[in-house]
Amino acid sequence: MAPTERPRALAHIQSLPSWLAGRVAARGRSLVNEAIAESGLRLPHHAVLAAVSEYGPVAQADLVRLLGFDAKDVVLLLNHLEETGLAVREPDPQDRRKNAVTVTPAGVRTLKRCAELAERANAELLAPLSAAERQQLIELLTRVHEA
Repeated sequence: MAPTERPRALAHIQSLPSWLAGRVAARGRSLVNEAIAESGLRLPHHAVLAAVSEYGPVAQADLVRLLGFDAKDVVLLLNHLEETGLAVREPDPQDRRKNAVTVTPAGVRTLKRCAELAERANAELLAPLSAAERQQLIELLTRVHEA
């Protein structure tokens, strides 16, 4: 490097895998949030609804552990899902001191619609890649995530 040249610090940072992965993730979240907004939900609502559908009836505390969300956030998300008729909280039959959350038929329909919209948003995100490259990217990201 010539004495008058300065290192390109920003270019270096922007070439790091952690930076690139974060930027791609932010764009992906934005696309999915925009897509599912027509259902009146955001990505965290979709995640809670999916977990309730898969594991329900499920205790709120178990949702917190499953999703890694803050307990207060889960309560707010569940409040919204319940107010919109997508989920219900009822006393847990195994422990009446706890509430168990169940998805409603409207919630099942909304979850299906959100999944379709999220798939379309992810297709848009990965549009610059070939089908083989998409599959390879998913495999690589999964390996890094599970490490």
